[in-house]
Amino acid sequence: MELDFSLANVNTIGVVGLGLIGGSYAKAYRENTNCVIYGTDKDPDALAAAIEDGTLDGELTDEKIPECDLILVALYPEAIIDYIKSVADRIRPEAYVIDTGGLKRNVCKALFPVAADHGFTFIGGHPMAGKKTSGYKHSTGNLFKGASMILVPDDVTEFDTLATAKAVFAPCGFGRITICSAEKHDEMIAFTSELAHIVSNAYMKSPTALSHRGFSAGSYKDMTRVAWLNETMWTEIFMDNRDNLIKELDAFIQALGEYRDALKEEDRDRLWNLLHDGKMAKEAVDGK
Repeated sequence: MELDFSLANVNTIGVVGLGLIGGSYAKAYRENTNCVIYGTDKDPDALAAAIEDGTLDGELTDEKIPECDLILVALYPEAIIDYIKSVADRIRPEAYVIDTGGLKRNVCKALFPVAADHGFTFIGGHPMAGKKTSGYKHSTGNLFKGASMILVPDDVTEFDTLATAKAVFAPCGFGRITICSAEKHDEMIAFTSELAHIVSNAYMKSPTALSHRGFSAGSYKDMTRVAWLNETMWTEIFMDNRDNLIKELDAFIQALGEYRDALKEEDRDRLWNLLHDGKMAKEAVDGK
């Protein structure tokens, strides 16, 4: 993806939340731009580390907010809303404010009007990248390289705004930027992310897991990679998107029941067809 960061006209960046995602954003812009970068975090050690290693030029104080052309808010969904509302009077009208939360309906519904009232541009953002480990010490400047970035604007027909928003992320190295509505985002994420985390987490609750050592290979590792999660963050995400997630769980539970019934009834043909259908579905969606 060829994007020109100069088109974004961003010279000063504020990063709110210096965990894995916020810290990685700060490092990506430090490594690939000449921007002034300020940051803030509730953990003073994370803030101190980011200043000491040269990622930040200083703390993002209330006095520094009006200087920012771009503010990236890497907090939990409810905290994103609270923070942006609390500093809205200080954000300059030309600034772009983009969050990193895993859900978009509640955040966008709350913040689009705030941005309109104060003159700045808010766009919902969701970088599809991460690790099983969290915190600033695990952040890297190449975390987003080749990953997808989802942007949720207030108006999907504002092409100039979207072009600028895309250019903003050129230094991060995203492989694809997708534009969609908040409703579409949350519906899709329930399937591609949330269901996968629940299935992986539940899979580890088998009593057999306690004695699996020496019997596991790649399939086990693939299936359980996201079982180790931040339960506080994911509880908030799951509950906020429970309508979409319940639909996905219902469909998945029904499918599992079909496999179980075929096994219980010793129906080889039915089991073969179920397995074949699943393989063909994977090929249709993602290729072989």
